[in-house]
Amino acid sequence: MAASTPDVRDRSRPMTREEKKVILASSAGTIFEWYDFYLYGSLAAIIGAQFFTPFPEATRNVFALLAFAAGFIVRPFGALVFGMLGDIVGRKYTFLMTILIMGFSTFIVGILPSYHSWGVAAPIILIILRMLQGLALGGEYGGAAVYVAEHAPQNQRGYFTAFIQTTATLGLLLSLIVILMVQGYVNGNFPTSRCWTRQASRFCWLTAHRR
Repeated sequence: MAASTPDVRDRSRPMTREEKKVILASSAGTIFEWYDFYLYGSLAAIIGAQFFTPFPEATRNVFALLAFAAGFIVRPFGALVFGMLGDIVGRKYTFLMTILIMGFSTFIVGILPSYHSWGVAAPIILIILRMLQGLALGGEYGGAAVYVAEHAPQNQRGYFTAFIQTTATLGLLLSLIVILMVQGYVNGNFPTSRCWTRQASRFCWLTAHRR
């Protein structure tokens, strides 16, 4: 009976500041990783028009979604690789590594030239970046759950780990909110946004110089 007393006290103890920081940082980091991942899916039709231009609209949308699926296919491998690295070098450094890979891949996708500029190399690089995002997400998602479980009180591990399970939905919601806000800003401040397209750029230039 006496031997079980410390275990009971450990389970009922309040969380330390460091434990709260770990849980908050892990949850926030996972939300932003899902945000980066789902941002592509929310803009799949636009991305398909930029990187799979030679195909009909329906076909390029399918290719864009297949590129989106490539990230899901490699997620299990990311969990295996980064899970092993987390055991070797620590969860914190692995967590930061996955965030850097995800952020770098998302940034490169944003500045990647379209099919018109780079030809078939553009969609190939896009798919490679999507696979890197899937690897990062697979490693980060599982690692965050383990990291939180290791730092949560013993009688609340399931409760705090559940926050990691909600991050996918929150990441998708955040991506939709950001897209709607950007579209609202662009439509409100740049009514002639059709001039941004390659096909309409020459028409807009001629119209501006006729005035």
